[in-house]
Amino acid sequence: MEALIVIFATGLISMFIALAKKPVLVLSVAVVGILTAISSLVYQMNYPYTWLKYEGLEFSGFANLYGLVALSFGLMIILVGYAKFKEEVEHTGEYISLLLFSLSGALCMLAFTDLFMFFIGLEILSIPIYVMAGSKKKDLRSTEASLKYFFTGAFATGVLLFGVAWLYGAVGTFKLDEIAAAVQDPSTHSPLLYVGVLMILASFLFKIGAAPFHFWSPDVYEGSPNVVTSFMAAIVKLAAFAAFIKLFTLAFGSIRDFWVPILVGLSILTMFVGNLTALRQITFKRLIAYSSITHVGYALMAVIDKNTLFSPMNLWVYLLAYGFSIIALIIVSLILDDEEDLLVSYKGFARRNPFAGFVMIIALLSLAGVPPLSGFFGKYLIFSSVITEQPVLVIIALVNSGIAIYYYLKLIRISLEPVEEGAPALKVNPLHLLVLGICTLGILAGGIVTWL
Repeated sequence: MEALIVIFATGLISMFIALAKKPVLVLSVAVVGILTAISSLVYQMNYPYTWLKYEGLEFSGFANLYGLVALSFGLMIILVGYAKFKEEVEHTGEYISLLLFSLSGALCMLAFTDLFMFFIGLEILSIPIYVMAGSKKKDLRSTEASLKYFFTGAFATGVLLFGVAWLYGAVGTFKLDEIAAAVQDPSTHSPLLYVGVLMILASFLFKIGAAPFHFWSPDVYEGSPNVVTSFMAAIVKLAAFAAFIKLFTLAFGSIRDFWVPILVGLSILTMFVGNLTALRQITFKRLIAYSSITHVGYALMAVIDKNTLFSPMNLWVYLLAYGFSIIALIIVSLILDDEEDLLVSYKGFARRNPFAGFVMIIALLSLAGVPPLSGFFGKYLIFSSVITEQPVLVIIALVNSGIAIYYYLKLIRISLEPVEEGAPALKVNPLHLLVLGICTLGILAGGIVTWL
């Protein structure tokens, strides 16, 4: 609870400090605030006591573990975006504050114990990103991304509220533990319950970008500023999946036979739609968007997993590895700074900046699931846990992993091609270099630590 208050207060302070028009001061406040919140979560994990309590939020081991990753990714993304933020001195504080407010919403989604706090957390997470997606005011694609994300997000929220209303009509409560107890009673298994669960499931599938609810994702990823794209891919997905697995395994675990077959079919559809469409992409961020859709299909397997003791941890490892890779790739696109964002623009990237090129290559290989990188162990944990229950699904996931290797290797080949004579070396600013180093450790050391 203390971490949530610190992050929200840091967002407010950053807005007021921005009046001084000193971007470095805003950045310093944000960094100190996030590090304080991280310290609070680490302390609470070792000494589980909180000074402030609210029955709608419970920062238990699950919430603290996912919260540490969300805060760490948030810190990295703010550091990465600082170079772009400070170009508009009068708006630097607003940009950083919006990201911090969204981060506080993510923490609410990790710790909710009733559907009221889940809804509030979802809206606090989403609304700042609607604004940030359209922050490139002179770019029509950014405006389109903001509007598309807002309208699809608003529609998904409406579906969610309608589903919650049906669920309440069936069980008469909004609290997760009471919902779980009521659902275990066969007398509550009315059409009200099943329609409510279906609508809540549909809203989650919208938020995470699973097929066939993925149509907004490529355009929003492409049109949004790179920093916002990385925030959506790393933190929004982390919070949405954490809330997804928490709600469906805790509250609806006793009716798994109803919703698991639906998720199995949609997981398969999502993998194939993401992979087969990614094969035809010619721009970098759209390729990342469709790759992200494919990874949603893999991550859904953790929600499907009946081993509820280990599935949240398996999902955590998977999303951690995915987040490091996606942040590294977004930094690569920032370094190249190509407005058209074409894949051919990455020709010789690894030769023009060997370190950034190395990080790009290992990030792509990690997404492909190549050992001994962290992405491999994330997939291994999920696949090995679910294989006894869903062997066909695991085989299909392995086939899709093979398909994905093709377009990842294609991009690696482009980055290693010889450059034209006289092509300048690409410079990396110190903050980008710092975050690239952290991502490298996460991708390389993360796999070793997971294995141990």
